Amino acid sequence: MTTTLDDRTLQSLARQLYDARKSRTQLRHFSKQHPSMTIEDGYAIQRAWVKLEQADGHTVVGRKIGLTSRAMQQSSQIDEPDYAPIMSDMLFASGHDIAIERFISPRIEVELAFILGQPLKGPGVTLFDVLRATEVVTPAIEIIDARIEQLDRETKQMRKVFDTISDFAANAGVVTGGRPVRPHDVDLRWVGALLLKNGVVEETGLAAGVLNHPANGVAWLANRLAPYGESLEPGQIVLAGSFTRPVFAARGDTLHADYGALGSVTFRFV
Repeated sequence: MTTTLDDRTLQSLARQLYDARKSRTQLRHFSKQHPSMTIEDGYAIQRAWVKLEQADGHTVVGRKIGLTSRAMQQSSQIDEPDYAPIMSDMLFASGHDIAIERFISPRIEVELAFILGQPLKGPGVTLFDVLRATEVVTPAIEIIDARIEQLDRETKQMRKVFDTISDFAANAGVVTGGRPVRPHDVDLRWVGALLLKNGVVEETGLAAGVLNHPANGVAWLANRLAPYGESLEPGQIVLAGSFTRPVFAARGDTLHADYGALGSVTFRFV
């Protein structure tokens, strides 16, 4: 896996993102500063940023998968999803207030979270391997954020996928709740949810919108990590990908994802 940016530049960009998360100050597009930037550069910046977070005592508790829908991949001009770590200080339980000051411009997505009971190490991981390795699947809401501007402040151009990948694939928080289920006890493709903001339905969706089956994303991730010598470990959380569009939220908003028979996830920004 080769990168085009030198290590000093990668470390500098990672430090900028680390500082931006703390100061809640958005950065200009890395891809504009470094036109030769590649997807592998984005992941190298991610890994360097993780080390800075780990130095603060945070740990990697799982991964999130993004850009799982065809429409999102086409708009980003890529042909595969992306991924990022979930850090220990990004986890929240349903039913609590969350300080809006933790984020810059938060948006909300509805996802299923796979909690692993066995390791998954690629290459060659299949959907069936994922189902065997998963202890439970639970409803979740992902809070996404932008430490790198979505639209450039001057040109109004959309950021590139390299920018998004660098920026932890926009990952900022995970709220879990509802009723965990074993993966064979329900048809995961037909798990649906209503996303409400302040009692108004903003989005609806089915988990089949994630690569036809949400476990396909987990299999893809395990195989994508293999060249780095990394794997998915027991106890880790894997967010399989959103099956609704992102919904903006602000201070005072109550967010509620109703998963029907699987219960609900709810929280309020304060």
